[in-house]
Amino acid sequence: MDRLPSRVYSVSSVRAADRWAIERLGLSGRVLMARAAAAAFETLRCHWPRVGRILVLCGPGNNGGDGYVLAALAAAEGYPVVVVAPAGLPSEGDAQAAHADWQRAGGVLTNWRESLLTETDLVIDALLGTGLSRPVSGVLAAVIEAVNAAGRPVLSLDVPSGLSADDGRILGQAIKADVTITFVGLKTGCFLGEGPNQTGRLLAHGLGLPPAVFSEATPVWERLTPEVLQAALPRRSRTAHKGSAGRVLIIGGGAGLLGAVRLAGEAALAVGAGLVQIGTAQCHAAALAAACPELMVAAIEGPHELMALVAQADVVAIGPGLGRGSWAHALWEAVKDCDRPLIVDADALNLLSMAPVKRARWCLTPHPGEAARLLGLSTLAVQADRRGALLALEQRFGATVVLKGAGSLVSHDPLTWLCDRGNAGMAVGGMGDALTGVIAGIAAQQPAGTDPLRQASGAGVYLHALAGDRAAVRGERGMRPSDLIRELPACL
Repeated sequence: MDRLPSRVYSVSSVRAADRWAIERLGLSGRVLMARAAAAAFETLRCHWPRVGRILVLCGPGNNGGDGYVLAALAAAEGYPVVVVAPAGLPSEGDAQAAHADWQRAGGVLTNWRESLLTETDLVIDALLGTGLSRPVSGVLAAVIEAVNAAGRPVLSLDVPSGLSADDGRILGQAIKADVTITFVGLKTGCFLGEGPNQTGRLLAHGLGLPPAVFSEATPVWERLTPEVLQAALPRRSRTAHKGSAGRVLIIGGGAGLLGAVRLAGEAALAVGAGLVQIGTAQCHAAALAAACPELMVAAIEGPHELMALVAQADVVAIGPGLGRGSWAHALWEAVKDCDRPLIVDADALNLLSMAPVKRARWCLTPHPGEAARLLGLSTLAVQADRRGALLALEQRFGATVVLKGAGSLVSHDPLTWLCDRGNAGMAVGGMGDALTGVIAGIAAQQPAGTDPLRQASGAGVYLHALAGDRAAVRGERGMRPSDLIRELPACL
């Protein structure tokens, strides 16, 4: 199986790559179908080595053709195989030829009945593939609903049937797969919307095609990989000292809101920032200093004390637990035009949405609700077009943007970064505050003369997700931000 590629494409780009291979390399569609089926069969044997009866659900298009070839391979190896074509037989092309080959090999078709699911150990979903453009209905909707209810493991070919391969919408009904093997190139719909829920474990196979098949295609995203983190945080010199590891100032913790700024500060320390100072409300300063002596804590009553701290910092972050009262407004107004790289999160984003400004050298880290307020849209609209929302935020505010959520997107040139790590256990308050600290801590360690926020944003999102996955080994539900923070040094 191929390593998961870094670049993610639209369905039309992947189809163009198919055509390129057929027209310029002289490969037939049947050869590509045979390679796809062979890759899927190898996935089957790897993930379900003791599988017994296999149910292959074939559609009338090329996705179904992959299914027929896979069924023939499995039958030739002695697996008990049942093949069903609930939407009818292919009427032309490579899929029709694949069905004919299945028949010539002695294969038969079984009429669909729901009881087949109780008699099988593994379902192969080869119903619809990437060509779907309208909601699934009729018998196919009933079949998909029955498969999802049966609780049998499912291997989907290319994309789960019923899932939009471009935007991750469920079109009526969609298969919930345990494993999806996608061919030629990664499709955007596997990472958007309900895509991560429906695909299960995502695998990829390039079918032996050279990178040149994508020479005329523009990727939509580039996945964050370990190389991004390695570039941002190379091995530290043995002569390093706390001053050379960067100084971070994090502003927040209004009255009654201490926890968020503490999490951000501890996360900045955990990724290696040399000095981390917290500017917080006077009522919290003593308690925070006692609870975490590694943090330097300053009580701030107003902008005058704040700007003295800003002058000493390499990177400034504002927002965790800031609040929206007069104290918060005064600090935000003082810092929004400062000459330091600035990370804006949480309450500071809400203050920004009330009076938008544009500046250079800053990073905004909104979740979808905050992004909606910044753009004057609904959260639903942001989620429906996350890439469009990211680009709109970049243009409106001149910022590096981290649009958080399942499949976080990060501004980068020339390709937007996509994070496909992380887990549902991270859906808890305080995780975003930890991310702010991670980005700030990494940014403070970047060499002078660079744009620290671009590199740090991608590396920070990736590291934060890795630490979340490491923490989730003990269980996702009930995981806390402090669990994630404890895993950051080990991930580094």
